[in-house]
Amino acid sequence: MSYLEHFKLKEQPFRLTPDPDFLYWSKQHARAKAYMESTIWLADGFVIITGDIGSGKTTLLQSFLAELDDDVVYAVVSQTQLTPTQFLQSVLTEFGFKPFNKHKVELLDMLNMFLIEQYANGKKVVLIVDEAQNLTKKVLEEIRLLSGIETHKEKVLRIILAGQPELKQTLEARKLKQLLQRVRLRFHIGPLDFRELREYIVHRIGVAGREHDGLFDDSTFEIIHRYTGGVPRLINTLCDTALLCAFADEKESVSADDIMSAVAELNWQEHDSDTGLHNKLQQVSERRRSLEHHATQIEVRTEGESLSVQSFPQGRIIVGRSPDNEIYIKSKFVSRHHAQLVTDDDGCVIEDLNSTNGVFLGEKQVKKYRLRDGDVVSLGVHELVYTDLRQSDAVNDADAEELDEDAQIADDEASVVGE
Repeated sequence: MSYLEHFKLKEQPFRLTPDPDFLYWSKQHARAKAYMESTIWLADGFVIITGDIGSGKTTLLQSFLAELDDDVVYAVVSQTQLTPTQFLQSVLTEFGFKPFNKHKVELLDMLNMFLIEQYANGKKVVLIVDEAQNLTKKVLEEIRLLSGIETHKEKVLRIILAGQPELKQTLEARKLKQLLQRVRLRFHIGPLDFRELREYIVHRIGVAGREHDGLFDDSTFEIIHRYTGGVPRLINTLCDTALLCAFADEKESVSADDIMSAVAELNWQEHDSDTGLHNKLQQVSERRRSLEHHATQIEVRTEGESLSVQSFPQGRIIVGRSPDNEIYIKSKFVSRHHAQLVTDDDGCVIEDLNSTNGVFLGEKQVKKYRLRDGDVVSLGVHELVYTDLRQSDAVNDADAEELDEDAQIADDEASVVGE
């Protein structure tokens, strides 16, 4: 008898191979997918999705591709250690061409003609690059140039880059500033929290065919989180090994002892993200970045009453009715993803994302508008008040002194641990 029969499963619930059927829609994964879907209805859609190894990026991409309509033509490039010419050849090969033994100019001409032809036929074209952290700066610059191909009306290539966190660091390079300015949306998929981890495990067991819960004892989830840090791939590895341990001992369910047996079998230590010291250092770092680099403040008001005040660093934030937005406004007059605010070196631009009720500056409806300090824009019955934080001191002396003290304490603790 296999462990599938023993545990009343129809298939392995914790396989490491990406399978969209097993995808658990955490709030983060749902948000990332919504960003990818936005590339379809935004003519100049350019989205970057990052996440740690094993966070589910590839599975998410497969789920996105499986739901594309017939009017969408796409290419997926996952081998990314390429020269610019090899990259163009890979893209054209995905679109059905045989682009070998051709010069770069010829490759660009082939791709340009293909995109214009697809646009004329009413097709939307999406280029998806997985493992994009391996792209060289020269290839990334090539992608920037491709994103600019357009007809007399609009751009004709939508782009999604997915990769590990190093991609974010690469894109911050000064030489790639123009590329970053083209990006509409960026999102990082972090690890699952404790509640999500439990739901993730139960979800996969259900998809695998077990009709009732209880395969993993309640005592197991805290230990699983401690040793995996909420990273899906690590969760799969630990849970699958624990199932084998429980099966070998002819148990009907997985206990805390089975999890610890699996940990010993794998020779794992507690995950770094679950230690108190790691969290304290991370919190100090985040607070420092928050105080030093926030550039835009948005106050949400309705009927003269202030509902919230939030501040943000440079980049893009979304305003809308869906809870996954950075600025969440619960109102029937606000669309799910109503508008975006883009803060750069020159200030902040608000742009309507094809909302139902529009964005207004006074009595005038605006599609895209560069805000001035103190501007008030309306979304339905709500108002957004814009403040440019860079016109005042970003960090006061008291905050800076407090952060320095916190950082020193955390560093001292780190030194003790190191000893």
